[in-house]
Amino acid sequence: METETENPTGLGPDEEEEPEEEPEEEPEEEEEHRPLGKFRDFLESATESIIFASRWVLAPVFLGLVIGLVAVMINFIYHLAQDIPHFPTMTIDELAGSILGLIDLALLGNLLLIVIFSGYENFVSKINPAESHEDRPAWMGTLDFSGLKIKIVGSVVAISLVELLQDFISMAEVHEAEPKYQMWRVFLHLTFVVSGALFAAMDFVAEKRQLMMMHETSQEPKKD
Repeated sequence: METETENPTGLGPDEEEEPEEEPEEEPEEEEEHRPLGKFRDFLESATESIIFASRWVLAPVFLGLVIGLVAVMINFIYHLAQDIPHFPTMTIDELAGSILGLIDLALLGNLLLIVIFSGYENFVSKINPAESHEDRPAWMGTLDFSGLKIKIVGSVVAISLVELLQDFISMAEVHEAEPKYQMWRVFLHLTFVVSGALFAAMDFVAEKRQLMMMHETSQEPKKD
């Protein structure tokens, strides 16, 4: 006798087990939350776009610094035109003081140029015309905010030292015979020595930072 196979479901051969119906999601709740989610995404996107676009508020500031750079150039030409007729009759101290004044203006112009280039590229936008230009400075694009601060501090100290030396030379004719003058001369010399050592340390740190940034840039995977 053939044994009948047991049917665990208890259904006939023509009957199929109906799958369990999943509970229907409530469409009303989705319809209620969907407009709210879209509005939230729109508000977030609009806020972030406005915040990111706010960097252009600094563009007029850097344009104003360009005008300041032009003012430095005009002042340089003015002082040079005034001193040129007196160069043949100037003493060494007077000539040194005049040249130091011109160097002071040149350092101020360099400081303005560093702030304009680096500040604009770090906080506003890349300077596209300078990307493939042969005269593009080597430090453009590699000078971050910390490096910019080091450059500014170094330039300010250099300007201060030049002004100090200029004042010292201008006082030489009056106080050269005084005993205290020699003491101040030695003190000024030591000040320049210490400043030179600090400048060398700052340049070493800045060079190391630049090499690290260039290495990290070269290690980044290239996009296809």
